[in-house]
Amino acid sequence: MNTINLIGRLTKDPELRYSQGGVAICTFTLAVNRDFTNQNGEREADFIQCKVFKKTAENLANYQQKGSQIGVVGRLQTGSYEKDGQRVYTTDVMVDRVEFLGSKGQSNQGSHENPFANSKGPIEVSEDDMPF
Repeated sequence: MNTINLIGRLTKDPELRYSQGGVAICTFTLAVNRDFTNQNGEREADFIQCKVFKKTAENLANYQQKGSQIGVVGRLQTGSYEKDGQRVYTTDVMVDRVEFLGSKGQSNQGSHENPFANSKGPIEVSEDDMPF
């Protein structure tokens, strides 16, 4: 079984390109906080390279930017290539699904305002307002 689930923030704007066959490919780095703090009491993060394809790649590039919080589901893939006579090893998350969780500056509680915050007394709801 090779499944990975991550929640983190984009370290820079996603990079969208197209293959020779016209397939959208988006690469990005996800900063994922560790569950513990270091000796100085600071929380460290891992910076994980990810790739996503097709319509999901286009949506990510069009609607998210540096600092956006997202969740991804995918699989780990390793590879290697030759550079200047040296073998370079790679590890990437091949993303199957992306969830947009928030943008830079939003708290984990979300940025939605309470529509009932200024109401005075009970709120009238008629049967016509009910969805069922």
